[in-house]
Amino acid sequence: MKEFFREIPYLTGSRLVLRKITQEDAEGLRALVSSEITYRYLPTFLYEKKYEDIGYVISHLYDECLQDSLILGIFKDNDFCGLAEFYGLRKDIHKISVGYRLLPEYWGKGIASETLGIMLKYLNENTGIEIITASTLPDNQASAHVLMKNGFTLVVSGSDEDWGYEKPLPTDKWIL
Repeated sequence: MKEFFREIPYLTGSRLVLRKITQEDAEGLRALVSSEITYRYLPTFLYEKKYEDIGYVISHLYDECLQDSLILGIFKDNDFCGLAEFYGLRKDIHKISVGYRLLPEYWGKGIASETLGIMLKYLNENTGIEIITASTLPDNQASAHVLMKNGFTLVVSGSDEDWGYEKPLPTDKWIL
């Protein structure tokens, strides 16, 4: 199995690039982190929201997050669209989870689906990962559609999970 997170990949699709986030991407990342509509479907403890200073987040993103996760920026025509994340790596069982979050202006344009396709291609061609999972809130039907379009199957619906809110949230679990 390729050693995950030892190097940060540069991944390309037909319209998108998934790459390391740099200080030049701070404005786009700040806009994403500030988007309440985007984060209504996401856990409260995501790395990009851990610190108020976006410059600090970017400076330390690849120091702190490379144990079992990797966050890449999603770019279309050099414009920051959002984040793609590989997380929860379990080398012992060849498993990883995937996720994505986009600025609202990029919703409904196939960006999430292409992003997920790029991520899956990378995992299939460059790693020994055998199990790929994702989680969504039941209300996030757009993300559920993206997962189904990319071959994921809903395996558990409404399972309580800690997403950092006052109480556990019902969460849907997907597998590929």
